[in-house]
Amino acid sequence: MSDLSVADATDRIYESLNADNADIDALIAKLKVALAQAGLKEAVFDASKLTQNNRSGRKLMQAYFRQRGVTVKFSA
Repeated sequence: MSDLSVADATDRIYESLNADNADIDALIAKLKVALAQAGLKEAVFDASKLTQNNRSGRKLMQAYFRQRGVTVKFSA
């Protein structure tokens, strides 16, 4: 597993979400490693870049990522 920066990992997750969640679990694992290496506790996503940019979609994303050990917050 190659080392990614947090920004690269989140960009790949945006791409995966737009591609019907292709390889999302592997990308979440890479994001988790990148967050640990950067010393961060949570990932911040831009809600406007999400396919499901409504409350339900954001809560679903937070729950899915939380089950895989990543805390998700959304920027304005």
